[in-house]
Order: sequence, then C-alpha cells, then structure tokens
Amino acid sequence: MVTTGISNVIELLSGVALFLFGMTLMGDGLKKVAGSKMELVLYKLSGNAIKGILLGTGVTAIIQSSSAT
Repeated sequence: MVTTGISNVIELLSGVALFLFGMTLMGDGLKKVAGSKMELVLYKLSGNAIKGILLGTGVTAIIQSSSAT
C-alpha cells in the first residue's frame, strides 16, 4: 500500500515537471517568433492596471491556460 502512494507522488511530480518544461519551451519559442515586437504591443495594450487585467483575462479565456498567460 505504501508503494502505491509513493508511486502516485512520483507520477504527480513527473507530470508537473513535464508541464513546466513544456511551458518553458513554448515561452522560448514565442520569444523567438515574436521577439521585441510582441513585448511592445503588450506594453501598449496593458498601459494601466485595468487594461492589464482585462488583457490577461481575455488571453486566458482564449487559450484556456492561465499558466501559459
């Protein structure tokens, strides 16, 4: 019974590690594709706190992942 619990923890940690690795790869790829142009657009779109919150909420709703946002 203890072995099953340890196995579940290892599986959970492995899944989280794989997810974070994928997010890192996606972020790096996005930086290569968009570069500083995307940073400038995001800066203009989120000039104040309200715009930033609305932009973040919209992007999260579209891509269905707050971690990616």
